[in-house]
Amino acid sequence: MKKRLVNTGDIVPACEYCLHGRLSPDGENILCIKRGIMLPYSSCKKYSYDPLKRVPKRFAGFPQFDASDFKL
Repeated sequence: MKKRLVNTGDIVPACEYCLHGRLSPDGENILCIKRGIMLPYSSCKKYSYDPLKRVPKRFAGFPQFDASDFKL
């Protein structure tokens, strides 16, 4: 069994995260080495996840508390 570096179970396969795809100059399509021009959220059987292409979600921040929240 191969050891995985990241948990890919919660990531939906998409061409924008694929090892074989590159973003086109217009920024709307993916240029795939294996399949040609693809949509960013489509995928094929040649899909191979590249963790460096995924941009993580931004942190929403901590909620603001005041002194009344910490009184018993």
